[in-house]
Amino acid sequence: MTTTREPATGPGSPTEAPAEQQGRMTHRQILEALSGMLLAMFVAFLSSTVVSNALPTIITDLRGSQSQYTWVVTATLLASTASTPIWGKLSDLFSKKLLIQLSIVVFIVGSMLAGLSQSVGTLIGWRVLQGLGLGGLQALVQIAMAAMISPRERGRYSGLLGGVMAVATVGGPLLGGLLVDTSWLGWRWCFYVGVPFAVVALVLLQRTLNLPVTKRRVRIDYLGAAFLTAGVSGLLIWVTLAGNQFAWASLETALFLGGSVLAIVAFLVTELRAAEPIVPLRLFRDRTTTLAIVASVAIGVAMFGSTVFLGQYLQISRGYSPTAAGLLTIPMVGGLLVSSTVSGILITRTGRWKRFLVAGSILVVAGFGLLATIDHETDMVLLGVFLFVLGVGIGMTMQNLVLAVQNTVAASDLGAASSAVAFFRSLGGTIGVSVLGAVLSSRVSTLIAAGLPPELAAAGSGSGSVGLADLADAPEPIRRLIEVSYGDATGRIFLVSAVIAVAAVAAILLIREVALRTETGEERLRRESEPALADDPAVGTAR
Repeated sequence: MTTTREPATGPGSPTEAPAEQQGRMTHRQILEALSGMLLAMFVAFLSSTVVSNALPTIITDLRGSQSQYTWVVTATLLASTASTPIWGKLSDLFSKKLLIQLSIVVFIVGSMLAGLSQSVGTLIGWRVLQGLGLGGLQALVQIAMAAMISPRERGRYSGLLGGVMAVATVGGPLLGGLLVDTSWLGWRWCFYVGVPFAVVALVLLQRTLNLPVTKRRVRIDYLGAAFLTAGVSGLLIWVTLAGNQFAWASLETALFLGGSVLAIVAFLVTELRAAEPIVPLRLFRDRTTTLAIVASVAIGVAMFGSTVFLGQYLQISRGYSPTAAGLLTIPMVGGLLVSSTVSGILITRTGRWKRFLVAGSILVVAGFGLLATIDHETDMVLLGVFLFVLGVGIGMTMQNLVLAVQNTVAASDLGAASSAVAFFRSLGGTIGVSVLGAVLSSRVSTLIAAGLPPELAAAGSGSGSVGLADLADAPEPIRRLIEVSYGDATGRIFLVSAVIAVAAVAAILLIREVALRTETGEERLRRESEPALADDPAVGTAR
């Protein structure tokens, strides 16, 4: 990849010169560079989805509770959420390639240790380490793509990313189910299985990803990173524990909320004074960025918070095996694959993106609204149709929100802005898992209490909140009541998700569409930094 440009033709000109003459990567070079990054993303998505169908078995084997079931998911989301802005800011300061490789190594170590866990508490701890690696992968791959490919051309390649997401999303539950159902392997291989892919991704990245490294004076905002992590973690832990470990109105709530608010205020003050802030607050002056973040939070709450319990519904209420539960999610993944690929191609052709965001967000609301009608007797074909509608909406929304932000912000803020969108989406997802998990548990308890004879109500009412292992030990009538209650309660989660997703529609409608740029992130960065390079002899570039 060279650094010279053809002066006679500017980016976006109708008579644009070939990529090699503009200092851009060719289509072949981009595909080669994407190979390692897409494999890394495959590992990231696989590690999340492969566990979903195995969780009931894992919690049963380790004698965990419904609260711990939620925590196994929440711990990873919390760690990836808190670390995403830090990875994003580091990508504006250091080698993106090195940071992606580092995040893969962290993920590998976390996965191996999680597979060796002998208790739910230990598993949750190593899932935190996994989450730190996942936070890097989810943020950095999008950032590296923005550096290589212009927003106008990114649609054709984001379809590949959507395809990887789809394969990992459908393959993960299937693979997890097969591993759990195979006696000589077991659930521990759900954590080991991603390691070989991660190692191959490391090798591919070393050979194919060659991005310029901007060398300049670096000031890392360690204090801001510490305050951000403390504030976000405190709030998320409070949302998860309140109502289960202590009352919502309690001294513990006051301590968690007070400490978290103080940490966030300290973070904001620090960011205003920091030379290189982790999350530049100037990003929120841009209307598109702010509205995209609001939409990302709503989509995150709805999507993560509801789909994580889909496997629980299919296995506990409908009695399907982990493998069959994975197969039943294919309609949603198929819709996601089709919509992300087609919308990406059309965006590249037309340069118009808002219409796809609007349509996608409306379909997300419609999909959740349809899923809100399910119970323990819903026809599975009908469920598949509902999931397909939801998948189409998610596929048109998630990646295009990032694209809208990357197209608007300055090139020097690409990393921070991209990671901000991913951060708030994960934040919404973590809150969604915690809050909707509490909604599910409360609704299940209510339905069980209502279905039991009065003399058994006191003993049976706790069944909805105790460990899933107790399901197998309960007498047949109570076990059947628990199964029916889970089936009837799950619709409540999707109803709440539909209401939350309406906020995403409103935010997206308010976004002002800006024509997609035809310059890559690196081209924009060179153009924007030319005055600084001329004035500062200590700044240079290296390969």
